[in-house]
Amino acid sequence: MKSQKSKILYFPHGGGPLPLLGDPGHKNMIDFLHGIVPTLGNPEAILLISAHWEEREATITGSKNPDLIYDYYGFPEESYNINYPAPGNPEFAEKVYQLLNRENIKTRNDTVRGFDHGMFVPLKIMYPKANIPCIQLSLVKGLDPEEHIKMGNALSTLKNENILILGSGFSFHNLRSLLTGNQNDTDSQNEEFEDWLNHTCTSHDLSEDQREQKLIEWHKAPHARHCHPREEHLLPLHVCYGIAKSPAKLVFNNKILGKRASAYLWPY
Repeated sequence: MKSQKSKILYFPHGGGPLPLLGDPGHKNMIDFLHGIVPTLGNPEAILLISAHWEEREATITGSKNPDLIYDYYGFPEESYNINYPAPGNPEFAEKVYQLLNRENIKTRNDTVRGFDHGMFVPLKIMYPKANIPCIQLSLVKGLDPEEHIKMGNALSTLKNENILILGSGFSFHNLRSLLTGNQNDTDSQNEEFEDWLNHTCTSHDLSEDQREQKLIEWHKAPHARHCHPREEHLLPLHVCYGIAKSPAKLVFNNKILGKRASAYLWPY
């Protein structure tokens, strides 16, 4: 791959297939995903860390032509016929495997698993031609934030290559609140957590040791467990930060399904 700087983006992927079904609560997010693409350059490959894949050890999709996994329930029939035939990249998958393994991170290559909706929903909006080779990297069960930052650290040399690294999650992921709340109401708990997360990820007043420790101890943030009863949608951020190890730029700070959410870009 060419020696060009990668871009690293943590972003919200919304609720299931709703962004592809014209849901008005996702308009801000869809506009953002369309608008950010020119900033991301022309990557030769995409590495995506999805909130919707957890394994006992860090696992990489190694298939040349992965199928899609419709890992959501109760949506219209059309949402189970979505097509996104992006190719895999077994050579790149092997490289990621070697980088993780070199740092004694238990790793395996899965040549059977397909792409989940944390990948194909946003990428169908961003890159509808499906012509960029993609691989996915799983989260690790136990959801230890420090472990996920270390995974990112192990992949830090990828910053020097012409690839796009995506952390696909959601900075607010209280499903009950998202699905039952009044979308016109202001959720003060949501607002305070987002303020904390924005300062933690973007402030130049923090050293990287301080920033890392705050992310490791994210559960101490204001209303952390209201916003993330379970942290799988936050941890793709930790992998992204582990790769970047620098302040991010806040590139999205708007409402999705009535709740405020954020996206962060490195470098800028």
